[in-house]
Amino acid sequence: MTPAPIRLDIFADPVCPWCLIGKAQLDRALADRPAHPLAITWHPFRLDPTTPPEGRDRAAHLRARLGAGADDAARILADHALALGIALNPSPREPNTLDAHRLMHWAGLEGVQDAVMTGLLAAHWQEARDIGDPATLTQIAAAAGLQPDLIARLLAGDADRDEVQARESHARQRGVTSVPTFILADAHAISGAQPADLWLQVIDEIAPA
Repeated sequence: MTPAPIRLDIFADPVCPWCLIGKAQLDRALADRPAHPLAITWHPFRLDPTTPPEGRDRAAHLRARLGAGADDAARILADHALALGIALNPSPREPNTLDAHRLMHWAGLEGVQDAVMTGLLAAHWQEARDIGDPATLTQIAAAAGLQPDLIARLLAGDADRDEVQARESHARQRGVTSVPTFILADAHAISGAQPADLWLQVIDEIAPA
């Protein structure tokens, strides 16, 4: 008998490095438990809503925010990524991800959120592409099976901009303050990039015997 689905809501931003690591760890657990009951929905939460619409230089922003610790933070992230088989080649641009979250919203309507989030993370962190660029977003959409012409037209306008911002505001009102944040069964919050072993434990506890 197919188990009843159990919601796993994930608040994430594709420019967040720990969202990259967290998704990779979760994906490992899901691959080990293909019959898992988790029904995953990705939700918008910008790491920094003050990022200008045109984006900004990523390295300069990190130096301004972290000072001398920027290089150490980059090394720690690279080590975590390499342990998961991920070679980092991040975009030099730090985009405002509102349009990326609009794309994720449309992907949710078509049931391809995971493919789109995978594409966004890979583009920003491994392919040095600008996910604030509508052309890049359209290519990611097409690779996930969405209609590129339709996505391009939507991105050129304001479609669902207010909806995405309202969902982000609601998340902050609920107490979400960082990403990734996972909420299991609308009841249990798990913050941060968790190891695959933790997710395996969670799946084994919630899956029917």
